[in-house]
Amino acid sequence: MNVRPEALLAPALVHPREPVTASPQAVFHRFAAELKAFGRPFPRVLDLGSDRGALASHVLREVPGLRLVALDFSDTPAPPARTRLARKEGRLTHVTRHLADPAWTDGLGRFDVVISHDAVHGLLRAHRPAALYAQVRSLLLPRAVFLLADRAAIDDGGNSRYLTLDEQCEAFEAAGWSSTHTLNHDPHFLFLKAHP
Repeated sequence: MNVRPEALLAPALVHPREPVTASPQAVFHRFAAELKAFGRPFPRVLDLGSDRGALASHVLREVPGLRLVALDFSDTPAPPARTRLARKEGRLTHVTRHLADPAWTDGLGRFDVVISHDAVHGLLRAHRPAALYAQVRSLLLPRAVFLLADRAAIDDGGNSRYLTLDEQCEAFEAAGWSSTHTLNHDPHFLFLKAHP
């Protein structure tokens, strides 16, 4: 498996005792940049664990032509105005599914990109991450990509409810992904780019 750091999102000047963690806005910009660099016109994107739609709203604004399915685990409050406009324009669909349900992928179709921000960390250790990542992989079109930004654990012998970078990479490998690249990683946060 190919794992290499490519970029840091965190600010350069940080107090030594503070964790070096990218701000949500910096992460959202990185998602948008990756989607723009993807190079396919009118990409179909799945936002896995969309919650109130902050990431969805950002990428819909920043990436022209993007069509997005916002999947959340429960019915959420009304999304921001930009997201409502995208729905009206036919660029946004909202669906409710829970990742613990083995049939959560049914009827979603195929995607150019799956994105997820701070959404799956609570499910991974309890619900077998390799199985989840295999399901995500089954949703992707050829030459597609999965962008995952989420909480991370330090290597604590499996006592954390979050996964370490190594555990994440092992789960992707077990699920049959061809490569995983680390875009950002610190003791509390990671951003991965995986290819099926």
